[in-house]
Amino acid sequence: MDEAHWAALAATLTLLGLVWTYVSYRRRGAIAAMRALGFTTLPVAAWLTGTLEMFTEIAGSVTDWATGLVFNPITWTGIGLAGFGVVLIFISGYLRDRQLGRVRDGTAAPKPPLPEAQSTRAPASGPAVDDDLADIEAILKRRGIT
Repeated sequence: MDEAHWAALAATLTLLGLVWTYVSYRRRGAIAAMRALGFTTLPVAAWLTGTLEMFTEIAGSVTDWATGLVFNPITWTGIGLAGFGVVLIFISGYLRDRQLGRVRDGTAAPKPPLPEAQSTRAPASGPAVDDDLADIEAILKRRGIT
């Protein structure tokens, strides 16, 4: 397309935007009209900066990709696998949150005690604990944290 076609496209989009601005002003007031007017100026700005053609090429490329996608079973297999992966990620996050919530609430299932190893050594005395750590341990025990 030549420059006249791009100018006509920009003018058409701007005129449609002006209609949208007027309708927005009548229905929702000045703030909505100001937003619509902001969007209305974008096609002319894109034409003046030369990016209007770039946007249409991007839209054409996406359209070509989408039409090729419809009839390609390998691509649909990839989309299915991507969806499956996303579902697994969300389910694992949900289950992890449930598990963390249960542990936080103190309702986690108790773990079975491990069998104690038989030893011929004399039992070792507990580690020496200073007064500050003893206070902290007492607070933790009162709150049910071990």
